[in-house]
Amino acid sequence: MTDTTIPLYRDPTAPVDTRVRDLLARMTLREKVGQLNQRMYGWDAYRRTPSGSFELTEALYAETARFAGLGALYGLFRADAWSGVDHSNGPGAQDSPALAELVQRHVIDSSRLGIPALFVEEVPHGHMALDGTVLPVNLAVGATWDPDLYERAAAHAAGELRARGAHLALVSALDIARDPRWGRTEECFGEDPHLAARLTEALVNGMQGDTSAGFAPDKAPVVLKHFAGQGATVGGRNSAESELGLRELHDIHLPAARAGVRAGAAAVMSAYNEVDGLPCSGNRALLHQLLREDWGFEGLVMADGLAVDRLARITGDTVSAGALALDAGVDLSLWDEGFTHLEEAVERGLLNEATVDAAVTRVLRLKFRLGLFERPYSTGELPPVAQGRELSTALARGAVTLLHNNGGVLPIPPIVSRIAVMGPQSATYAHQLGDYTAPQRSGVSVLDGLRRLAPPGTDIRHAPGCALTGDDLSGVPEAVTAAAASDVAVLVLGGSSARSPDTEFDANGAARNAVSEMTCGEGVDLAGLSLGRAQHALLDAVTATGTPTAVVLIQGRPHVVPERAGALLTAWYPGPWGGEAIAGVLLGRAEPTGRLPVSVPRSVAQLPVYYNHKDIEYDGYVDADAEPLYSFGHGLSYTSFEYGPPRRAGNVIEVDVTNTGKRQGRSVVQVYVRRLLTPVWPRTLELHAFQGVELAPGERRRVEIPFGTDQLEQAGAVEIRVARSARDALAAEPLVVRLRA
Repeated sequence: MTDTTIPLYRDPTAPVDTRVRDLLARMTLREKVGQLNQRMYGWDAYRRTPSGSFELTEALYAETARFAGLGALYGLFRADAWSGVDHSNGPGAQDSPALAELVQRHVIDSSRLGIPALFVEEVPHGHMALDGTVLPVNLAVGATWDPDLYERAAAHAAGELRARGAHLALVSALDIARDPRWGRTEECFGEDPHLAARLTEALVNGMQGDTSAGFAPDKAPVVLKHFAGQGATVGGRNSAESELGLRELHDIHLPAARAGVRAGAAAVMSAYNEVDGLPCSGNRALLHQLLREDWGFEGLVMADGLAVDRLARITGDTVSAGALALDAGVDLSLWDEGFTHLEEAVERGLLNEATVDAAVTRVLRLKFRLGLFERPYSTGELPPVAQGRELSTALARGAVTLLHNNGGVLPIPPIVSRIAVMGPQSATYAHQLGDYTAPQRSGVSVLDGLRRLAPPGTDIRHAPGCALTGDDLSGVPEAVTAAAASDVAVLVLGGSSARSPDTEFDANGAARNAVSEMTCGEGVDLAGLSLGRAQHALLDAVTATGTPTAVVLIQGRPHVVPERAGALLTAWYPGPWGGEAIAGVLLGRAEPTGRLPVSVPRSVAQLPVYYNHKDIEYDGYVDADAEPLYSFGHGLSYTSFEYGPPRRAGNVIEVDVTNTGKRQGRSVVQVYVRRLLTPVWPRTLELHAFQGVELAPGERRRVEIPFGTDQLEQAGAVEIRVARSARDALAAEPLVVRLRA
């Protein structure tokens, strides 16, 4: 018999939807509106006392009093230059649960109905909190072409988040890199929709797990961002317009989101950009018709920071801007003023209360699925620190991509006795981290890694040579002397997304000015892709010594680098322990298994250079080559592989792969499709599937890759090309498959 003295929404045995309806019926309009607001910066909710404990602030008291509770709180644990939180004043791994409980108790006590808050955190490449495990950036994850490894790393990040007492993870996954000048290129999995879709599925599966009975205590609901088309902004400029037709939107910029929704993602974040003239946060055709009605998405839609208020340019004021966003499909705001006036919008007839109820229902449903009414405070244990480091290093190692090895410089032979390590990235791990990273206590630079892993007795000399930015060449002579006196030179160049307290920030946290050595990240877009005068001068001077030179690029976007060195590899931003992963590859202790997730241009003048452009007879330029320097999917090994002709066996593509070299290695078998007969103009190539295969020297294996036709609707016939890269696919022996008469 049901205990009628206990409200139905408090009964943990009742179905979630029943509990939601009961609670919603008890709420005032003001309380409902409060559940849709996420106004505060979480770091403003607390302060550390001289005794080392935490106390709540008047700002939090005022915010909870405003709507008799709190719907969601952003960034309680965020630590970086923008928030001003570091190890001196912020919560570490051990005291985070106590801070979360302190805040949550206040929120529940402030709510007439005892409704807990959602704690929303940035998890771009690991939880952006003090002592959180930092993973390589998404572009590096894309370079691994290894969804299984990424799924394990995502699961670890979710465990850390929930153990601290947070709930909801904001994760970049949906942006497709189409212009490397964009500062947020590092947040993309790459330029290809299929690769991004596979990694988005891995992300959702890893962080959320099996959600049929709600979310496990070590799993976190995911907010996939940004929806949609943000990677297509004109000129690579952040938040600029996106000139997207519907076919380009659906072919390139929506597959990752579709995959994430199918995998069960709890939420998506609407993007800043506009689609066909209407900003995403006010675009009902995108958020309601497509996402909810066509795709059947039942989760939350969160607006990006301050995006709702931007709609006032269309509606005339923030009240109507909030109404437009809610009616379009946004459920939860982020720092906006517009959603605080939703009660007024209902009273003015701009909004139906039923629309408010639908949004509140989605917010409450997530809180119940998380079990917050029964378990509002964290009781979980942090995953082992060593496990996080191992996963981060494994991703970093898998991302290291050998672009060329013309001089046979790599791997560095054990007999080499003298190694010169140079370049502005050689002795620091701070610039390996990427944007959206909390302050770190430790890390491993490339210099550190080589000193640890090189054979005993190896003489390793160091000379930075120059800084990442600027024109100071005073350190070049010392670097030249070190290189000339060595058997091998390792030159570590690149860029940085590291912010400093001197950085000026926009209201949404984007960098307003690039300071110090910051050359990438949100708000740091480039007109050119050169490394800069000093780094190029150092490269010229070191290679001129005649010492065999290997260049390592640590970067958040593909830079244009002359092919002067004997070997060139890129590690993207590999995380704090990336130096160990890079050193292992340089010394041959590990194989270079990364493959390019983006095409590398010869110059900015070529852009765009992504491989999957429309299949027109491009003649190139009169004054330059139109093809990229290195194509999507490219990556060399220390061994060699031979592919046999592809065969189709039902819904499987078969190909024999042989390791024809003398070392064990991993090849990524890439299946591309070229549409032959199609009612709309096709693309030159489309990545359709891929699979990594590890082979011993001389080993041959038949690789079987599922071949689905759901991506090939309306195509009458296609060519299937199996190759090691997009460029190789153009010359590969095709298998013609007729899909319909």
